[in-house]
Amino acid sequence: MTRRHYSTETPWETFVGYSRAVKAGNQIFVSGTTASDIDGSAVCVQDAAGQTRFILMKIESALVALGASLNDVVRTRMFVVDINQWEKIGAVHREFLADVCPAATMVEVSRLTHPDHLVEIEVDALLDGD
Repeated sequence: MTRRHYSTETPWETFVGYSRAVKAGNQIFVSGTTASDIDGSAVCVQDAAGQTRFILMKIESALVALGASLNDVVRTRMFVVDINQWEKIGAVHREFLADVCPAATMVEVSRLTHPDHLVEIEVDALLDGD
């Protein structure tokens, strides 16, 4: 089985020792992704919808780099620090993924790795024929 790694080269990846995404055979696993820029600084502070949009664009870039697209997503997991924001977060999720309707989970967590992170999302994708 062929295995490829994709990195966005943010400080978190190097510090913790993980890849943004891994393609193994015909599956792609995108790590929990937050609204952090290349320097590791939080973006869209206090804006759960904005962070969700930033995250899904970052995830889309990782998928494209590994030969996939959002159309290949079969599962999303969303970790949020305020479940009361679920409608705003869910609306952006729908914006990006309504055409594929992946299996999805959204759970509230007490905190994420940076106090300005409101949302963290991970996805699994499945490619045909690989």
